[in-house]
Amino acid sequence: MKYGLSAQWITRTIAGLIGLALLIGAGGPIAYAQEGKLPTRDEISDKDKWKLEDIYPSDEAWEADFSRLEELLPTLKDFEGRVGKSRKELLDCLTQRDQAREIHGKLSLYARRKRDEDTANTTYQAMADRAQGLGRRVREATSFIRPEILAVPDKKLEKFIRKEEGLEVYRHHLADITRMRSHTLPKEQEAMIAMAGEVLSAPYDAFTMLNNADLTYPSIQDEGGNELELSKSRYYMLMYSPDRRVRRDAYQGFYTSYDAHLNTLASLFSSNIKSDSFIAKARSYDSCIEAALDGPNIPVSIYDNLIEAVGENLEPLHRWVSIKKRVMGLDDFHPYDTYAPLFPATSKKYSFEEAVEMTREGVMPLGEQYGEVLRAGFEGGWIDVYENVGKRSGAYCASTYGIHPYVLMNYSGTLREVFTLAHEMGHAMHAYFTCERQPFVYSDYSPFLAEVASTVNEALMMDNLLKKTRDREEKLALLQKYVDNIVVTFYRQTRFAEYEKEVHSRLEKGEALTSDLLGRIMHDLYQKYWGPEMVVDPEEDISWSRIPHFYYNYYVYSYATSFAASQLIAGKILTEGESAVKRLLEFLSSGSSDYPVEILKKAGVDMNTKDPVIATAKKMNELLDQMEALLAEE
Repeated sequence: MKYGLSAQWITRTIAGLIGLALLIGAGGPIAYAQEGKLPTRDEISDKDKWKLEDIYPSDEAWEADFSRLEELLPTLKDFEGRVGKSRKELLDCLTQRDQAREIHGKLSLYARRKRDEDTANTTYQAMADRAQGLGRRVREATSFIRPEILAVPDKKLEKFIRKEEGLEVYRHHLADITRMRSHTLPKEQEAMIAMAGEVLSAPYDAFTMLNNADLTYPSIQDEGGNELELSKSRYYMLMYSPDRRVRRDAYQGFYTSYDAHLNTLASLFSSNIKSDSFIAKARSYDSCIEAALDGPNIPVSIYDNLIEAVGENLEPLHRWVSIKKRVMGLDDFHPYDTYAPLFPATSKKYSFEEAVEMTREGVMPLGEQYGEVLRAGFEGGWIDVYENVGKRSGAYCASTYGIHPYVLMNYSGTLREVFTLAHEMGHAMHAYFTCERQPFVYSDYSPFLAEVASTVNEALMMDNLLKKTRDREEKLALLQKYVDNIVVTFYRQTRFAEYEKEVHSRLEKGEALTSDLLGRIMHDLYQKYWGPEMVVDPEEDISWSRIPHFYYNYYVYSYATSFAASQLIAGKILTEGESAVKRLLEFLSSGSSDYPVEILKKAGVDMNTKDPVIATAKKMNELLDQMEALLAEE
């Protein structure tokens, strides 16, 4: 059985920006919340932990595979100078390269997941670092392959493919390499780029350790007047508190931790963009964005269309501010008010078991095959459910070839976390179906596609819940959840995408990315997106300092494009039924066997146009119409 994604991939989902705090509710670990303290890892039940032994039964087994890969590296180097000599040499080289990458995927998956269980555990910090270092060595040992393939004349390469049966599976892969001919360096320089990989990732690695392991947060008083130490997960939960004083205190207190390290964070942020710029220039691109999007063959026009179309359709977001301000009876509206619940049903808690059942029921339109794999994921140790001391915040799905996907949660019992579960399991299904159908070489997929499956799941579950409820308050709460989804995944991520493009552009023009400049750009964009009724607090100016997604080199735009695409796909599934499901399953099974824009067309969406973006803004207005109609019934 084949699972996961090649070369160990983490889906950086928006849930990584929306965490949890304490779960208090039926079936939840009430004991974990005693005295406002987080449980240790040992205090979490085994049934609520993922089963990393499915990757390696022990650290010793991991070490054995580490040594095995080290021994394999010299055999890869033996192919240097021989790749274009014969079709058999080419096939053998590609096969052994993929074998090395597959082993490294397992090593990295295990070490990183163990590290994320407790980010302060130095043993697994070291193992993750070693895995990263070995990955660099694999890239170094294979860096000659692309230049040597490019040295093979096209006609000769086509003859190799036709004459050697095993090379046919690599046809698209080889075509993609030749497409990048003008941006591929001579093999000596490619080796140097590979060697520099670990150094170039240092800003992100340092930010990750500071953000997850070293930063401490102050305590505030919760709704009941109890002292509560902030964490990232608790902060996100408190932003949804109905108590404005709690939201304000959490917001202001949380940002004091980042403000204390602002110059360091600005230096890391700037250094990371300089790394992006170095790679872009080394590969003869005119800009970082061209370099980032050319890899998956995404036209820059799609990125620009997104920002332009959203900028032309900000009225629904401005309207949402007006509605919230009116319903909450506020004289002014601040960033800490943006996710406040308007309706009592928003505070309802759900046990994890209830969340599982809601997810299963919500995606029933996707058919029996999808449902069976989903059940295997819920029952097979794929998920790490609750927060513990030192655990990485947020939520993600991670996987590699040959191993089932893994989902990290920090489950809190809110409706938001129910949707996060559905979201992450959508990623897991994408990974599963891709690797059931595709060989290793195509078992990865572009970030441009990564968020489609997850947000289709959310859309289907929301549709099911809205159809089921007969309670006015519950329907209002669900409508708010749907609107919040659009705000967070569509508008917010487009704002981040515009910010990312602007700061890269500033650096490429020779400007210094000081904390003051980074803050001014963030302030202006925040005001533009949220509109004139939003009071932009000083804390929001420094919000750039805590966003890990800004270290991912033009990743965030794909949340917004994927969300827009998923709304169209979900609508077709609900109206067309089996034919639309079949198209979705084909999409989920395609991996990187074609270019991302073409794969998305298989599911019935063309992102070369502004239509999906405009349709999403229209959808938000329709939801606000429904909400205002229900509010008028009072």
